[in-house]
Amino acid sequence: MEQITGKVQIREIVVTAKQQGQQSGIECLILSLQECLLKKKVRFPLLEFAAREIMLFVPEAQQLHLTDRLIATTEMGSYVLTGIILQQRLPEHFEESIHKACTYITIGNQWYVCDIIGERVLGHALLTSPKKAIPLLEELAHHPDKWVVRTIGVGTHYAVKKGLKGLPATYVDILLKLLISLSNTTDFHVKKGIGWGAKTIAKFHPKLVACYSKEIESPETKQWFRTKITIGLNRHKLKPSSDPQ
Repeated sequence: MEQITGKVQIREIVVTAKQQGQQSGIECLILSLQECLLKKKVRFPLLEFAAREIMLFVPEAQQLHLTDRLIATTEMGSYVLTGIILQQRLPEHFEESIHKACTYITIGNQWYVCDIIGERVLGHALLTSPKKAIPLLEELAHHPDKWVVRTIGVGTHYAVKKGLKGLPATYVDILLKLLISLSNTTDFHVKKGIGWGAKTIAKFHPKLVACYSKEIESPETKQWFRTKITIGLNRHKLKPSSDPQ
């Protein structure tokens, strides 16, 4: 498989796709991206760069049609492009972008689709607009699709892992309570996502976790969740003392 290794190549591919789109319509733009970008071996950061370059010229009215068609290709890179395009739409279309991300996650029906889109959309939304994002995540906790519930933990991990630059403790507190409420799940994939978020919170906010020791040690909280918390606390001990408590 051909590998693309630099931004110069990415720009050339995007420019060619843009020209195809201008000459023959958005379907030709999508076909060009699929053949010249998505079927190549490309690192995720370069795909993210490509998505931002694409957003410079695709009209707002056509952006969701573009993501619909990208998702339909089922190419791995399409999930990265889609995640960044929706991320770029968050300032003007916050709820729509999150709900669209959940739709794509449900359609994808795989853990990697959930995690790729979940980090880039829900995680970014949490990190940059927690007041708006957290109520939506609390709603998604009751979603019937397991992948959407899993993405709550994925988004939490993304927003908290930034350490000092991550989510303020006030919001982490709310998320920890939400994750604890989901600790009785029995689905393997949901447990992985929720546990991921819980582990990251424990790693960066051990004092906050201590405040919920009664709830965490409750018989209603499953052992798998307590294990993830313990792993996170142990990892905190290995980190520099400058990390938030």
